[in-house]
Amino acid sequence: MKSLVHMNDLYALIGLIVAMIAIQVALNKKHPTRWTSALFWGIFAFTFIAGDFVPPLIIGYLVIVMVILAALGRVKAPSHSEGSGKDERIHLAQRLKWKIFIPALAIPVVTVIGTLTLDRLKWGSAVLVKKEDVTLVSLGLATIIAFAIALYVTKAKMNVPFQEGSKLLQAVGWAVLLPQMLAALGGIFDKAGVGNAVSHLVKGYLPADNGFVAVVAYCVGMTLFTMVMGNAFAAFAVITGGIGLPLIVHAHGGNPAIMAALGMFSGYCGTLMTPMAANFNIVPAMLLNLDDQNAVVKKQIPTGIALFLVNMFLMYFLVYRF
Repeated sequence: MKSLVHMNDLYALIGLIVAMIAIQVALNKKHPTRWTSALFWGIFAFTFIAGDFVPPLIIGYLVIVMVILAALGRVKAPSHSEGSGKDERIHLAQRLKWKIFIPALAIPVVTVIGTLTLDRLKWGSAVLVKKEDVTLVSLGLATIIAFAIALYVTKAKMNVPFQEGSKLLQAVGWAVLLPQMLAALGGIFDKAGVGNAVSHLVKGYLPADNGFVAVVAYCVGMTLFTMVMGNAFAAFAVITGGIGLPLIVHAHGGNPAIMAALGMFSGYCGTLMTPMAANFNIVPAMLLNLDDQNAVVKKQIPTGIALFLVNMFLMYFLVYRF
């Protein structure tokens, strides 16, 4: 069945936004790495706009070019003075108060509503959104609606969100690639048989016939592998395929839905405790101009350990009982 709104439409919109940033960088004569940064963002925009029309090998080569530019330190953010801007932000915060949270809260609300309804709406023989795409399309539409709400609430001009968004994205820089690349790396590891190797190690050195030991191995594996990879999605394919499914589900009859959900939470505990999750832990330190780039990680370690222990015992008490 045909659909009126596709994921590719949202990807194209993202690509156009990033392309505008690339143009802005290219036109900024004071930018410290003007042309290489523009090339980085231009390639990134191209992958969104033309990703479905270009052979994957070409996209892979382009991503390698982006990685080389980042590794050579040729992707930087422009310097921005903060004098009046900081005072203006404080004034706006005092004026808006709680209203500033309305756009952020609108995103999950609209996403849930869209997920439950958009795939049921039809126009002739076509549905508005395909069922398999409805959640991500709803999230994209929710973001657009939240953008409109933010403009209304703040009374900002149309150029303000673009300028501020451009500053933020350039400050994040190369780290914007990490989630996609690490998730892809997890899939590659799974195809390479890393999950099977992990399974053999666990079975060979641990009493995996004990249900609690299987849960501990799975949760610890998810946490540690996430700390190494920097992304719970990358760890999930390997550890779930190597430990979760064969030991918890198949060997002990555990509930796969509970195992998967709490397994991801275990991975998120690892995300809190690793600098490899640069987009979560290093970028905030950069944006806040902290002297210690690992300050966020250090503050989160006690919380990560506590959540991991609670999560592990919660999985053991639930996964074999429901």
